[in-house]
Amino acid sequence: MQTVTIKPKSELTISVEAENISPDKFAGKSEKDIQSLEVWLGNHKTTLGDLFTIKVEGIGTAADVKIVMEGNFSRVKRIGEGMTAGLIMIKGDVDMHLGAKMSGGKITVAGNADSWAGREMKGGDIIIEGNAAYYLGSGYRGESCGMRGGKITVLGNTLDFAGEHMCGGEIYVNGNAGILAGISNNGGKIVIGGNTSRPGSEMSKGTIIIKGKVDEMMPVFKLEGTEAVDGVTYNKYTGDVIGNGKGLLYVLV
Repeated sequence: MQTVTIKPKSELTISVEAENISPDKFAGKSEKDIQSLEVWLGNHKTTLGDLFTIKVEGIGTAADVKIVMEGNFSRVKRIGEGMTAGLIMIKGDVDMHLGAKMSGGKITVAGNADSWAGREMKGGDIIIEGNAAYYLGSGYRGESCGMRGGKITVLGNTLDFAGEHMCGGEIYVNGNAGILAGISNNGGKIVIGGNTSRPGSEMSKGTIIIKGKVDEMMPVFKLEGTEAVDGVTYNKYTGDVIGNGKGLLYVLV
């Protein structure tokens, strides 16, 4: 097991591009090696060691690496981008693009995550104990597919466009979601424990389950009756019928 503990040296007020914070990038490296890895502070290239205190215990492959991040990382972007294995534990808030394009491993966040968490992820697990912002599990601008696989769990709420262009994987939001969850979906599963509005517009495949209230339904779904899912009865809709979509939308009766 290789454990890497990271703490900010001071409060970060300028955004940091830190895709090198990843088990794949840390595996087998010494403390000095990790400190020398590059990051961007705004438009200035610097190193992890300049911004963070880093402690390394043990050595291992990516699957054996545990990264423990203690402090406020709300200005640090792209943590865990492209990771394939290992564990990242963030004991605070985190900025955008958490776990983008990851294909394996696990990320836990004790606080909140900013927009595009799990962007285009292919596998692995992300657990956010607080809230998530916009475009959870979505694709970035111009991408035809968002999340392809893996699982994202948000214990709080999320904002608009969760699962936009989702092609696979699972998103679970225990609280409320903003507008247009699952817009343009082409696969995968979204479960919202609370309320939302206008879910599933333009979806062609996939499943969306709403356990709370839908403030406004898009007029593009066909009611197929009721159906029980895990012992709970929902109104079952299919659509988006305008595009001959085969998506399933379940809304609590």
